[in-house]
Amino acid sequence: MRAASVDAQLRTRAFARVLGPYVAVFTTVYAIRLPELNGLVTDLFSEPTLTLMLGALMLGGGLVIIGGHRSWRGPLAVTVSLFGWFVALRGFLLIAAPTTVQAGVDATMLSPSATTAARVFFAALAVVGLVLTYAGWFTSPRSPTPAHTG
Repeated sequence: MRAASVDAQLRTRAFARVLGPYVAVFTTVYAIRLPELNGLVTDLFSEPTLTLMLGALMLGGGLVIIGGHRSWRGPLAVTVSLFGWFVALRGFLLIAAPTTVQAGVDATMLSPSATTAARVFFAALAVVGLVLTYAGWFTSPRSPTPAHTG
């Protein structure tokens, strides 16, 4: 399999430079503060305008990543692309089915084991954010290998 072009690798690293620190910081704070954020989540879903605005922003942000990053070559590129799709899907669900999202959040917050699993999940995402940060800021693109014609 050929490596992505240098331009595609540079674009992936540019996205990683932005997404990495954001994911690392946000998910770390979320993993630590998750149990005390239940009231904040309740307030969010009690205001349909806020839920709609958050969903619209997430959908738009996800679509910017999807549209601006079209490479799926290599683990870093796949991670960036999957993040864009994940954010877009969550934004869409907040717009189209906010009560379903709220039911899932409520079920997670009411179960101590589900809350612990969510905290572990967010901690794992924080590690992914650190990897994206490192790759975005401290690595260089590889030279594309020529196609094998044999």
